[in-house]
Amino acid sequence: MQLIGMLDSPYVRRVAVSLQLLGLPFEHRSISVFSTFDQFQAINPVVKAPTLVCDNGVVLMDSSLIIDYAESLAAPGRTLVPAGIDQRQRALRLTGLALAACEKSVQIIYERQLRPAEKLHQPWVARVTGQMLAACTELEAELLRAPLAVADGAIDQAGVSTGVVWHFIQAMVPELVNAADFPALQRFSAQAEQLPAFAAAPHGASVYRQG
Repeated sequence: MQLIGMLDSPYVRRVAVSLQLLGLPFEHRSISVFSTFDQFQAINPVVKAPTLVCDNGVVLMDSSLIIDYAESLAAPGRTLVPAGIDQRQRALRLTGLALAACEKSVQIIYERQLRPAEKLHQPWVARVTGQMLAACTELEAELLRAPLAVADGAIDQAGVSTGVVWHFIQAMVPELVNAADFPALQRFSAQAEQLPAFAAAPHGASVYRQG
């Protein structure tokens, strides 16, 4: 399999970490949807990161759908999704909160970097920022209520998504989300970044380093 996209995208990084934790080998091609648009388009005409080129040549996109497919390929008993209904419900809630925070942070970054300053719509930015902060506040409360497992063989998809997204927010828009106000998230992310699967796919322009 080939994972297409840059690790400065939390969606690409989320997939790269998940594939490793599921024990699935893959080749990472760090191709940008911006600076190498034509190259990306030749692989996936939609030019959406992450893109996964399956072993049979089928092209998949969207991080959640790619991870769902990866779960079906993993060895029996190897999964990032809890089996129990209560545990699964909570994992889905936390994953949804993390992805909401991710989506809003990316919208803010695009608004700042791609839209001309004179066309920036501040009420929209304020609304999106409020949504991002609300998602982080809910995540913080969930982690204070019941910490997520953060160890090889124990971390689940909620943990992967939460760790990746918090690190992304602190790397890209730290002035909007004060880490001191979210100690549980900060602590969890710092621990997750020490795991081999996270360290092998660091946020940024590098390529996944297979262990």
